Amino acid sequence: MPAVTTAIHQRIADELGVRPGQVSAAVDLLDGGSTVPFIARYRKEATGALDDAQLRALEERLGYLRELEERRAAVLDSIRSQGKLDDALEASILAADSKARLEDLYLPYKPKRRTKAQIAREQGLEPLAEGLLGDPSVDPARAAEPYLTEEVPDVAAALQGARAILVERFGEDGDLIGELRERMWAQGRVSSKVREGKEEEGAKFSDYFDFSEPFTKLPSHRILALFRGEKEDVLDLQLDPGDDEEPTGYEARIAARFGVDDQGRPADRWLADTVRWAWRTRILVHLGIDLRSRLRQFAEDEAVKVFASNLRDLLLAAPAGTRATMGLDPGFRTGVKVAVVDATGKVVATDTIFPHVPANRWDESIAKLAALAHRHRVELIAIGNGTASRETDKLAADLLKRHADLKLTKVVVSEAGASVYSASAFASAELPDLDVSLRGAVSIARRLQDPLAELVKIDPKSIGVGQYQHDLAESKLSRSLDAVVEDCVNAVGVDLNTASAPLLTRVSGITAGLAENIVQHRDAHGPFRSRTALKDVPRLGPKAFEQCAGFLRIPNGDDPLDASSVHPEAYPVVRRIQQHAKAELIGNTAVLKSLRPQDFVDDKFGLPTVTDILRELEKPGRDPRPAFKTATFADGVEKIADLKPGMVLEGVVTNVAAFGAFVDIGVHQDGLVHISALSDTYVKDPRDVVKSGDVVRVKVLEVDIARKRIGLSLRLQDEPGRKAPQRDQPRREQQRGGGRPGRQQRQPERPPANGAMAEALRRAGLGGSK
Repeated sequence: MPAVTTAIHQRIADELGVRPGQVSAAVDLLDGGSTVPFIARYRKEATGALDDAQLRALEERLGYLRELEERRAAVLDSIRSQGKLDDALEASILAADSKARLEDLYLPYKPKRRTKAQIAREQGLEPLAEGLLGDPSVDPARAAEPYLTEEVPDVAAALQGARAILVERFGEDGDLIGELRERMWAQGRVSSKVREGKEEEGAKFSDYFDFSEPFTKLPSHRILALFRGEKEDVLDLQLDPGDDEEPTGYEARIAARFGVDDQGRPADRWLADTVRWAWRTRILVHLGIDLRSRLRQFAEDEAVKVFASNLRDLLLAAPAGTRATMGLDPGFRTGVKVAVVDATGKVVATDTIFPHVPANRWDESIAKLAALAHRHRVELIAIGNGTASRETDKLAADLLKRHADLKLTKVVVSEAGASVYSASAFASAELPDLDVSLRGAVSIARRLQDPLAELVKIDPKSIGVGQYQHDLAESKLSRSLDAVVEDCVNAVGVDLNTASAPLLTRVSGITAGLAENIVQHRDAHGPFRSRTALKDVPRLGPKAFEQCAGFLRIPNGDDPLDASSVHPEAYPVVRRIQQHAKAELIGNTAVLKSLRPQDFVDDKFGLPTVTDILRELEKPGRDPRPAFKTATFADGVEKIADLKPGMVLEGVVTNVAAFGAFVDIGVHQDGLVHISALSDTYVKDPRDVVKSGDVVRVKVLEVDIARKRIGLSLRLQDEPGRKAPQRDQPRREQQRGGGRPGRQQRQPERPPANGAMAEALRRAGLGGSK
């Protein structure tokens, strides 16, 4: 196994463009229980400063390659036990560099149900098949006569059995299947048609009612849309191999592989028909299934990346900070739920007001809000963006106008996931005395104060920043999103004395049980005065302390370093630096700038760590998130019908996909800025221009009320009525430079934070109707 391990490490190093030693060190740390955030931050000397993105990629590839090795061993054992493993086959299996290639090689030896080919072999027909393939000058009918038995009553049955044997052999040639798969991927295409009578019901899939595009040009969102349209019985999909010649190039390649050549000999036509049958009923079906799987995997991988990127942007959105905040959860008949939280997020007041239809108690509602704001010194009003949001926003605007002395600021925030939180077990434990309906208002207020701290209480899949997320593999999505949350939490750091159990659970090295123990210890003994006091928490051992201590902050504790990201293990370095400088270090930029990190390197702490320490001491506990700012929605624009082409509006980016960005402009329906309308220059990735949370100015290009679609542009010079192209990119001739037209303010960079043949084809999803 050491040789296998070395090979795995070398392969990962080649893929990441780093040294094998860096990979080996990172693998050892991961295997030893260290987390990615801990390794990225505090073990830079060992890994050669691999960052969290590289470490996440390394961790994922390590898992895949280890699974590949386990499967390789199982395949070798299986074939060896059958007595069929020769040196050449073993060498091919050992050289297989992917799971797909390994399964291609294993296909002829894989235990399977009793097939027609197996039955034909049991009937003694294999010599007939071999003879016809080896000597096409023999007449097939005459060659079959000696094989007639009670089980093989006539020549037709004998030849049918011989054909089944050859079809199976052709379809289980690993090298051939791999070659044909790549050929079909390179020149094939997906086509879709609307099912009869489904035009109105499936209107949202109208773009795919008569659609065709090569496999290699399909972006993730279109693949997922096609599969969903098929799943909802609106679309019929066909995977076209892209060769209309007769015989096809695929058939010609199969024939060449097995020496089948039509030279007018007696068996040549029979063999050519066998090749055609193998291609159309077996190999094409098999490849269709494979390519469907490849398309889905590619689409899922890209969609997960989009989801993860958007989630990272949302979690690292600018916090409003420790300011008393009023949360408004809008509603009509059931009223607007009100919750006031103090600067620490503690609930100090709740109420329900009925300013909208049918009650229309507008003035009374304003009076109640004003009284609450005055009593609790509210600075911010957070308004959920759901039903009745614009009406409630107007209410808040009237409140600000009538009570200017309160100096309130109103902000519309996403309430995605608030209802999920309200009904959760954690919300019940955290807010036991509050009705479920009021808990949503609390969540809305707190997520304005600190989006990260509040959103970690909600399943990331419920936050609503993905594309086709319900079509994605659950395990893949959850694994990716959990990694994003972990990276974000640890990039920002956590106040040990105010963090909730769900937030603590996301800290490096802290399990759910440890998080509960920390909270219970804090409740019983009061706030932690030092990081070392964590060692008194039950079941929090040395390994957990090593992993978590550097990410936990204790403002105003016994040791000022406990408020920084400097790990306790490195405190001696700080003391040594301080003795050298003979001055207070924290916040002393002049002194810190004068120091040479090289002077403080020792056997344990190298240059990367010392450099990080000096940078942290300059601004200890600094928050890497951007500064807080707000967007202002236009008065009188409250629903999609109020929009007119040509309007220039302010909005907030809510979601970024591969094809563009969605922007909330305050009409209960996000508009789409197509990728071609993001910039005057070529855009490869929309995230190069905008991120979730960005405040932008957009122009309305078109409004489709029936389909609830709004076309927007960040290029304010664009003419109304302009339609974005169907393809995702402008011509490459336009690629030059960069720019972010329409941006209100450039935000700081975020931390890394488918007779018998037709039926077979139909079953495989390669044609026909379901």
